Amino acid sequence: MDTVHPYHQTITEILQEYAKLPYAHGNLTRKLVIGEDSKNYVLLTVGYLKGKRVHGCVVHLEVIGDKIWIHEDGLEEGIANDLVRVGIPKDRIVLAFHPPEVRPYTEFAVS
Repeated sequence: MDTVHPYHQTITEILQEYAKLPYAHGNLTRKLVIGEDSKNYVLLTVGYLKGKRVHGCVVHLEVIGDKIWIHEDGLEEGIANDLVRVGIPKDRIVLAFHPPEVRPYTEFAVS
């Protein structure tokens, strides 16, 4: 039986708070999807805005080994900052939305 990663609770709590935030315009909601293995976390925006269907990924995190890989980050201040604020070290966070050659120039893990 797989054990739940130590970051699971922290990631879930942060994303649940974002999922609760209402949108000011349109009939939009946020949906938090957690993979069965608790290694993938996706925050989606779904609904209608000005008569058009909206369905998009706001945040996608993946736990790989002992690191959190941020594949998508559409939050204003960035999910990495939230993770650091709650005590996750920068060397455990990979900004995977940056190409590998750019990552060494960030303050975060390369891979």
